[in-house]
Amino acid sequence: MENLETSYLGLKLRNPLIAGSCGLTNSISNIKELAKKGVGAIVIKSLFEEQIQAEAEKVIKYNTQTESTERPSETIFNKRIYDYDEAYSYIFDFAKTNTLNKYLGFLREAKETVDIPVIASINCVSNLNWHSFAKKVQETNVDALELNIYILPSDRRRSGEDNEKVYFDIIREVRNYVNIPVAVKIGYYFSSLAQSVQQLSETGIKGLVLFNRPYNTDFDIEKIDVSHGPILSSNEEYNHTLRWISILSGHVKCDLSASTGVHDYKAFVKQLLAGAATVQIASALYKEGFDVIPAILKNTADWMRRHKFETVDSFRGKLNQTNLENPAAIERVQFMKLYSDIV
Repeated sequence: MENLETSYLGLKLRNPLIAGSCGLTNSISNIKELAKKGVGAIVIKSLFEEQIQAEAEKVIKYNTQTESTERPSETIFNKRIYDYDEAYSYIFDFAKTNTLNKYLGFLREAKETVDIPVIASINCVSNLNWHSFAKKVQETNVDALELNIYILPSDRRRSGEDNEKVYFDIIREVRNYVNIPVAVKIGYYFSSLAQSVQQLSETGIKGLVLFNRPYNTDFDIEKIDVSHGPILSSNEEYNHTLRWISILSGHVKCDLSASTGVHDYKAFVKQLLAGAATVQIASALYKEGFDVIPAILKNTADWMRRHKFETVDSFRGKLNQTNLENPAAIERVQFMKLYSDIV
């Protein structure tokens, strides 16, 4: 009998398929259904740093409008409230606290609703008091925390070292305040990706999620304006993650979780063969519905039976770079034999 049980971040999972952070994991009814369909764990939709900032600005704007309506003479005499550092700080903290409290309440309810691991997620772009909030997340009894950190190296004034330091600063501060397992979800914008991932894995985190799929801009040539690229991933996008999971598997000091482009059991199995501890899906849930979960799990079990694998551990990493007969093949970016007929 095929056994899909595995471990991730030190947690026991019934299988390596995780519902990744997305809008679908922001609903208790969806969380119940995802667990019922068979996922091994659920990552709750991220709380965004920008979300807190926007909420604070909204409260501040409302406050200044109220001041202007109710006490016009006093408003004319005084500067607007956000010109005062103390007032701005108070209102910002009020908005932040209310936003965070809603999220913390949702985490508690989610954890009480299902009997599989629930992982909180914070989308960070700076070291904005996440250490204290992480401690509050831990108090909700969630099983782990995923830090979603994505620094686009677009500021010409900042060096690669400056950008990458943010990752380490956030991790250090959060780990000083929590005991639950911490995973870090990253993009691929690093000056030396292999070295950076190696160094991140040595910070005491329990997992790295490869990769965060960025929001991509596009241009509308009729409106002559900025638009957005495809929001959901396609099933061809798993290859990029597959390469790096294979290269890094066995060389890092934490679990690796594969993300982006997994839409069927074949891509799921490939990521495990590359060495992933778990695989996160999101776009597939939007495109195929929640029934994609039992389909992936059943087809994976059938594949294991055909190839006489009784457990996930018995085939995990069989195709990581270390185990390949020709390790250089996984690093090749231009392959003459493959492209010679079309170039």
